[in-house]
Amino acid sequence: MAAARRTTEVHIESWTGAQFAARLDEAMGIYVRAMRYPEHTGAQRAVSAGKHTGLDGFACRVALDSRDRLIGFGYGYTTRPGQWWHDLVRRALVREHTDDWLDDAFELSELHVLPDGQGAGVGRELLTLLAGGIPHRAMLLSTPDSDTRAFRLYRHMGFVDLARNYLFPGDGRPFAVLGARLPLEL
Repeated sequence: MAAARRTTEVHIESWTGAQFAARLDEAMGIYVRAMRYPEHTGAQRAVSAGKHTGLDGFACRVALDSRDRLIGFGYGYTTRPGQWWHDLVRRALVREHTDDWLDDAFELSELHVLPDGQGAGVGRELLTLLAGGIPHRAMLLSTPDSDTRAFRLYRHMGFVDLARNYLFPGDGRPFAVLGARLPLEL
């Protein structure tokens, strides 16, 4: 495990897939609250997230409070053909961007902070430390296509539009697919 990094009363740690899987229910509780999804979606997402922990290039950073409670997390893995998100995004991108962005890319699958902890720099710290610890050429993600704190953070960190108003199966909200070259702009 990498050394922890402290920001005020929150510290950021690098976790293995096994460490993340051990606290998956807690993480999915944050996911549900941050995304304002119905409670049952946490259990559904936990199944996928559990599978993600075994994928090539899996990397995870978590934010813990002074009592070791999880208050935020971010994780992802190397995106490859045959993965659900990768294949959908490949079809959504303009043809000349697919290889340029999808080859040697890290898919930021999730980055969430409890709502009452948002706006304090925790998400930025998670993203910065996660991006700084991966060997990929680019980082890709999808986020609700609206003016949210998360969207503004991604813009500020150098993410650009790859696709806008994209509808993923199972979610009626439009999403933006964003990408950034690594290292991130800080």
